[in-house]
Amino acid sequence: MRLSRRGLLRAGLATGAATALGGLASGCAVPTGSTGRNMVLWYWDGGLGDTVLKKAKARYDSTVDLQAIKIGGYYRSKLITTMTGNAHVPDIAGLKGEDMASYLPNADQFVDLRTLGAEKYRSRYLAWKWEQGIADDGSMVGFPIDCGPVALFYQYQVFRKAGLPYEPADVSEELDTWEKYFAAGEQLRKRIPGTYLLTDVNSVFENAVQQDSKRYVDKDRHFIGDQAHVRRAWSLAVEAKRRGIVSNLVTGTPDQISAVDDGKLPSQLGASWATYDIKNGNPKTKGKWRIADMPVRPSNNGGSFLSITKECREPEQAFEIITWMLDAANQASGYVDAGLFPSTPASYGLRQLREPDPFFGGQVTTDVFGPAAQKIAVAYNSPYDVALGQPIKDEIKNVGVLGKDPDQAWSDAMSKCRRIAKHLGVSY
Repeated sequence: MRLSRRGLLRAGLATGAATALGGLASGCAVPTGSTGRNMVLWYWDGGLGDTVLKKAKARYDSTVDLQAIKIGGYYRSKLITTMTGNAHVPDIAGLKGEDMASYLPNADQFVDLRTLGAEKYRSRYLAWKWEQGIADDGSMVGFPIDCGPVALFYQYQVFRKAGLPYEPADVSEELDTWEKYFAAGEQLRKRIPGTYLLTDVNSVFENAVQQDSKRYVDKDRHFIGDQAHVRRAWSLAVEAKRRGIVSNLVTGTPDQISAVDDGKLPSQLGASWATYDIKNGNPKTKGKWRIADMPVRPSNNGGSFLSITKECREPEQAFEIITWMLDAANQASGYVDAGLFPSTPASYGLRQLREPDPFFGGQVTTDVFGPAAQKIAVAYNSPYDVALGQPIKDEIKNVGVLGKDPDQAWSDAMSKCRRIAKHLGVSY
């Protein structure tokens, strides 16, 4: 069974929390098979669109033999192991967005894309996305592929039956705060018993954190996961549980999938790539869904980069390939092929992104995701965010699924964070 993009993201986060990039060797070695003529690109399933890869191979065939290799399993671990071993290192390497912060402290293992003229492309990309690929010393490690703006997915007829706003513009306008969204969940449950607004509390917590401009560790390597922005997200998640608007189901299980099919879970906060998850996981719901703005402001979930490793013998050629593959037209193609929402705003007006989607009632979903992508808050992403955010996510899940006392859960989360911070050398 092929993992959903959500599953791939979670798998990447799990490995990211367990591994550090500090062991990368500083030496430089010519990767086997990589010469001026041969160029190797590593990516993962769904990381790039098939069409653009085929077009790139054909376009540059006269000058380079581009070998795009799809790496299965735990991509990040395999890339780190290969780079540490200094053999068979790819010239061009994809870097998953959730792992990006862990690569930046080792920027010297990659070509600084500014030295190849990257700065002249900056204005063509989302500012916050561009910044995510830049290390603290100013060097540019990653060139933007896609992003994952989050919106509110809902089932049109269920909202209508519950007496809630049901046209996308009305939902965006009338459910524009967490309080209004939660109140809608209470009304939904009263009007249609056995129906829940969301599957779990984690979707509230994680998206509320992602709405802010801060995460868990700041630039000074200080833990900030105990500050107001995280406490606020925690309180929202606890409130969702208290008001009975979240289910006790686990995402991806047969019971949860059936509940979505039956309209018992008619709402979710999902990134742009979730359109493909719903289509694949709940094909019976075709035509029932619409998409509106997320309450308050959009968050981001997912999105990746391409980099050039220091072992690349022809970085100028590699950079030319990257910038062509990731221009506005090709990013639009990537969205059609693999659900990779473009990081290039010029893509949003192109025909491929303007097609009405029958699965979503003929809605042009870019009308929601495009503006959302341009409103994401710029946030500093620390290489320690994954490790120090996980205990908090685990404990809010315990509140939602096991009914653990929220105050005890918070206290336990902070205790775990203190121990992890001390181990990592992060001040608390």
